[in-house]
Amino acid sequence: SPVIKTPQTNPDGETKPQPPLEINPLTGLKSTEPDLLNRRPIVVKVENLPRNNRPQFGLSRADLVYEYHTEEGTTRYAAVFYGQNATRVGPIRSGRWFDINLVHMYKSIFIFGSAYERLLNHLLESDFGDRIILEGPVTAEALKRFDPNGQNLLLADLSKLQGIFDYYHIDNSPQDLSGMTFDQKTPEGGKDVQRIFVRYSGAIYNRWDYDAASNRFLRFVDAEDDINREKEVYVQMVDRETEAPITADNVVILLAKNFVVEPNVYDIELTGSQTAYLLRDGKILEVKWKREKDEDVLSLVDANGDPVAFKPGTTWFEVLSLPAEVKNIADGEWRFGFIMPEAPAE
Repeated sequence: SPVIKTPQTNPDGETKPQPPLEINPLTGLKSTEPDLLNRRPIVVKVENLPRNNRPQFGLSRADLVYEYHTEEGTTRYAAVFYGQNATRVGPIRSGRWFDINLVHMYKSIFIFGSAYERLLNHLLESDFGDRIILEGPVTAEALKRFDPNGQNLLLADLSKLQGIFDYYHIDNSPQDLSGMTFDQKTPEGGKDVQRIFVRYSGAIYNRWDYDAASNRFLRFVDAEDDINREKEVYVQMVDRETEAPITADNVVILLAKNFVVEPNVYDIELTGSQTAYLLRDGKILEVKWKREKDEDVLSLVDANGDPVAFKPGTTWFEVLSLPAEVKNIADGEWRFGFIMPEAPAE
């Protein structure tokens, strides 16, 4: 089957042939709404705790989702929307230092729910400060409160952003999103996998089960704390907006250095190249992730540096630590675990 490579520029400045505009460079799929590709992607921060605010809205319509550690064992999601919109995404929560990697990588609009003072000032003064959308009177058409049972959740309607772009003169022109490689054919060298477990802490853990009928992975998430790591309790994750199960064509485990910025504030190093694991088509492959510069879209390569293809479709990234727990615990089952970084010595 043909390999779909998104457009890239050679070192001598020569641009490789461009794929048709209707091919989404973040999924390798022909978009059902090709006009949406004539814009920037949108990164939206979505909460994972408390559990009574679950299930989340809109994640089934994201092209890419990153889950990563924030603090004290919790995680949040950064969802990248490009080939599709969602009329309700959230609950929206605050930004973290790691998000800067994603906004640079996807040259995106950034929607989040404020941040602590030092980080918020940094974001507002950054090179993408004019592409930040926060809750306020001007943005009220797109960022609305939803108040079931007094929860007062902040949600985003991505179909109603144009007025905000016009008001603030936000540059929403299409960007170079080259870098990912797609192929329907499964890369050689993988091992069969039926299930993986991913644990960030005693409160946050998930698993991905391979569904042969759909050739996709189904996501299950923690239903209660398991502090002593003796009894994991799962519930299948669904999209609260569509009621559709959360699935992924690709699940990628990224091992990356987590480090302490200041007490209880963390960042993650996502440039360079480190070990990764790609799950697709019922296989697991040990590969490497690669991102040489801030503006590069993260890609996967083999030991020789040659591209490794994603399956065309959606991808979830589990951003873990370096080092991390990595165990093939049984035939077709793997366990991955986050290891909390140590604070630097005083």
